[in-house]
Amino acid sequence: MAEAHQDRMHAVVEDMVQSLERDHIRVMQGRMFRCSADCCDRSTDSMSVVHNCMERCHTPMAKAQAQVTSELEKFQNRLSRCTMHCNDKAKDLFDSGAKEPAVRALMDRCEGSCVDDHVNLIPSMTRRIKDNLDSIE
Repeated sequence: MAEAHQDRMHAVVEDMVQSLERDHIRVMQGRMFRCSADCCDRSTDSMSVVHNCMERCHTPMAKAQAQVTSELEKFQNRLSRCTMHCNDKAKDLFDSGAKEPAVRALMDRCEGSCVDDHVNLIPSMTRRIKDNLDSIE
């Protein structure tokens, strides 16, 4: 993918991840650490009971991380499929005898379209992730 398109996509995704981290993940991390500290304060419990308590505290955060990772992987896979389609179109155009500038122009337009389409998917993906994070106990 052309550097400008790649930079644009990276910036948009980075903004989304920063927003999720700030507004949701940090809150969950705070709960997880406070819960774990409460487990450690239970001086009469055995080591295994405290360990199990801490595992329960960490479960929601692990679910949240898995959820975010899964959504980002699906998004990346969709974007990769789109850019692979661009590569195929460019190769077909080149194989038909087109000159390099025409192939580069096609590739740039096609990748720009992929980025535009996927940037437009970010708000719905963000809503879906937020809803999923909010549903984790």
